[in-house]
Amino acid sequence: MPATAGASKTRRAASRAAGSELEQLRAEREAIQRELEAARARITQLERLADEDSLTPIANRRAFVRELSRMIAFTRRYGPPSSVIYFDVNGMKQINDTHGHPAGDAALRHVAEILSKNVRESDIVGRLGGDEVGVILAQTNQEQANAKGISLAQAIGATPLRWGKFEIPISAAYGVYSFTGSDDAQVAIEAADKAMYKQKRVRQPI
Repeated sequence: MPATAGASKTRRAASRAAGSELEQLRAEREAIQRELEAARARITQLERLADEDSLTPIANRRAFVRELSRMIAFTRRYGPPSSVIYFDVNGMKQINDTHGHPAGDAALRHVAEILSKNVRESDIVGRLGGDEVGVILAQTNQEQANAKGISLAQAIGATPLRWGKFEIPISAAYGVYSFTGSDDAQVAIEAADKAMYKQKRVRQPI
């Protein structure tokens, strides 16, 4: 065999080997990319689960406080006031005693869904504990937040919970607090909570 033919054959063999190695590297890279994408999706899912209340389809208290702190920082930097509304669902003990705790859980989910459907995407709804739910209203002053509180409480009162053959009336008391950058999250929540109890004492549930 001439030397040139042998050399050509060797180059073709080397080229095939290099091509095979390159194809293998591409396959390995694609497999790694798929694994990374799956890992990112899993992390996103875990983060969502960590922020979501275990009973209702809204933020848990930890996530709510974190987002409220962020909103306060935004207010401190840019100026426009924002507000938080504190809701307390009325008559939960009676619902639990009459229809059972599953009905009480359904009532909380019902309220959470109504609130979520009636706020903006920029607003945050979260369960603060027990039968208490909060709403963060971005760039909303006291007067606007009061009007929104009335509207949300009326939406809750206008939509009874269907539980088997029963229609369970639901209502909620609420309190509003508009905050500035000098507040912190806990102060804002406590102030809205106090406003809610004041409203609950002087007014009939909506």
